[in-house]
Parts: sequence; structure tokens; C-alpha cells
Amino acid sequence: MSDLMHPSEAPNAEASSEAKAAAHTRRAFLFKISLLLNAGVGAVLAVPIFGFLLEPIRRKKESYGSWISLGSVDTFPVGETRFAEFVSPVANFSDGDTAKIPCWVRRESSAKFQVFAVNCAHLGCPVRWFPESRLFMCPCHGGAYYENGDRAAGPPDRGLFEYRTRIEGGQLSIHAGDMPTPATQASCKDRPLIQIAPATSTSRSNTWES
Repeated sequence: MSDLMHPSEAPNAEASSEAKAAAHTRRAFLFKISLLLNAGVGAVLAVPIFGFLLEPIRRKKESYGSWISLGSVDTFPVGETRFAEFVSPVANFSDGDTAKIPCWVRRESSAKFQVFAVNCAHLGCPVRWFPESRLFMCPCHGGAYYENGDRAAGPPDRGLFEYRTRIEGGQLSIHAGDMPTPATQASCKDRPLIQIAPATSTSRSNTWES
């Protein structure tokens, strides 16, 4: 008689099994929903993060070989050197004024221009143009350059770095896809950026001897 189940106990056992099965199914369903929600949130967050990380690469490809206008050629009188600025082709909207890159524009004749990077070839300090002496002078360590960009005196062992130029539609443009530095040979497809050769040891010794 002890092995016999009371008739009233059978329905309770079946109801308990059904309740457990329903609870398990509900938990599994909620777990799947939470996974989907987390995946969606992760995807939403990943899009701007990956966009931020890949943006420099995309902009680099788009800006390579870029020509940037410095304005009308009439802005630069013949025989004078003028300060100018252009917006970096790899700048972001949020960069603001830091996207502006300064340079010096020298107009030798009606159709011949020289555009120099503003940075000293020694340690990168911005050089200033002094029309009275017709020299570029570095305020940091006393570097000096002639009006054509050649080294005149001081610690720099080379002249100012020079951008390639072209004139189209009365506009003076420079190739600004890459910054002119000793470490990179920026090029504008068919014409490389000018890299002024370092002064030779002979020329340096003659300078000091004189």
C-alpha cells in the first residue's frame, strides 16, 4: 500500500513539471532577448569607434596628391614674401583653427613662386620673415635662411622645405597631401616635393673660416 500514490497527488506532480518546463522556456527566451539587445548595443557603439579609428586611413588615401589653393596670384605682389595659410586636407571638422597650416609665399616673377613650410629645418620652430634684411629667422636657436630658402647661418644643416606649386585659373595652389619633413619624401604624383640638399661639410667649414 505504501507504493500506491494517492489520486490527489498525481495532478500536482504533473503541474509542477509543467511549471518548471514553462519557467525554463521563459528563462531561455529572456536570455536570447538579452543577447540580442547586447549585440545591438555593441554594434551601435562599435560603428563610431571603428569610424574614428579608420578615418585617418580613409582621409590619407583621399588627400594623397591633394592640391590646395592659397588664393589668387594677385594676392602676392612680385618681389615680395607674404604669409599665407591653408586648411590641411586631412583635418576633421572638430579641429577648428588647428587645421590651418601656415606657410611663406615668395613671388619671384609674374609666373614663378616659392612656397616654404613655416617650420625651421632644425627643430621645427616657426620662422619669421624680415623684409629689411631679406632673411627668414628662427626665434628658437638663431637659424637664418636667405629669401630663396637656402640656409644662411645657425644650427640648421639645410634650407627650408619647399612645397610644389602650380597656377590654374589665376589661383596659386600647392601640393599639401604630405607635410615636407626629413623623414618623408612627399610627392605629387608626377613631380616630387623639393627636398633642399643638406649643406656639405666643405661649405660649412668655409662659412666658419670666413
